[in-house]
Amino acid sequence: MLCCLLWGSAFPCVKIGYKLLAIKSDDTFSQILFAGSRFFLAGVMTVFISSVSRKKIDIPDKKDLPCILKLSLFQTILQYISFYIGIAGSTGTKSSIITASNVFFTIVVSAVFFSHEKLKLNKVIGCLVGFAGIILINIHEGFKWNFNLNGDGFILLSAISYAVSSSLTKLYSKEHNPVTLCGWQFIAGGAVMIVMGLIFGGSFDIFNLKGFIMLLYLALLSAVAFSIWSVLLKYNNVSKVSVYGFMNPVFGVVLSAFLLSETQVISIPKAVIALILVTAGIIIVNMNRSEYKKEGLKL
Repeated sequence: MLCCLLWGSAFPCVKIGYKLLAIKSDDTFSQILFAGSRFFLAGVMTVFISSVSRKKIDIPDKKDLPCILKLSLFQTILQYISFYIGIAGSTGTKSSIITASNVFFTIVVSAVFFSHEKLKLNKVIGCLVGFAGIILINIHEGFKWNFNLNGDGFILLSAISYAVSSSLTKLYSKEHNPVTLCGWQFIAGGAVMIVMGLIFGGSFDIFNLKGFIMLLYLALLSAVAFSIWSVLLKYNNVSKVSVYGFMNPVFGVVLSAFLLSETQVISIPKAVIALILVTAGIIIVNMNRSEYKKEGLKL
C-alpha cells in the first residue's frame, strides 16, 4: 500500500513538475530528459541505501549485467519514455485508469509467457472486480472518454512494458539481489534517457528550486517503491503482488483532484464503493481453492 500511495502521487506530481520546470506538453525530448534525470537519481539513491545497509559498495557482478540491461529496457526506458510522453497528452485521471490495466497484463504475461503461475478463474474475476472500482471512481458528470493515441496510447504501452518487467524481476530475483538489479537498472535506463534527451535538444529549468525539489521527490519515491516492490515480487506470486496495483489509480485520482487543476469532483460515496470493489478484487485474487472450501465458497 505504501508503494501504491507513492506511485499514485506520481500522476499529478509529474504534471506539476512539467509546469514548474517549464516543460511544454509537446516537448517530447525535454520530457524524456526529465524522466531520465529522475530515474538516474533514483538509481543513485537506491545503490547508496543498499550500500549502507550491506556495509559495502553495492557493485553488480558480471552475471548481473544482462539482467540489469533487460530490466532497464522494459522497466525504465520503454515504460517511462512512454509514460512521460503519454501523461503530457492525457489527464492525470485518464492516465491512472489506463495504467490500472497493467494488473491484467502483468497476470496474463506472468502466466502465459513466463509460466510463473496458472491463470485461474479467481484471478480473472478479481481483476474484473478491482477494475470496476477504478472505472466507478472516474465516472462523474462531464466525464468524456476518447482514446488519444499520442497520450493514452503511450500510457497503454507503458502498462504493457511494466507487465513484462514485473515478470522479469520475478525471474531474475531468484538468483540475483533484487535491490541491486533495481538500483543499477535505474542508473542504466536513466543514463540512456538523459543522453537521448540531450542529443535531441531536450532541456528544462534545473535552477527552479521548487521544480528541483519535485524532481528529487519523484526520484525518492521511485527508489523506495521499486526497491520494496522488487523484494515483494521475489517472495510472492506475481498476481498476489500485482493486484495491489489497482490502488495506484485510486490514489492517483484522489491526489489529481486535489493537486491538479482538473475539474473532476470526487464523490465520497463513490470513492468508498470503489475502494470496497478494489479491496474485494485483491482478496479474490489472493484466495486459493483451499480457502474457498474453508469459507464455504464455490468458484
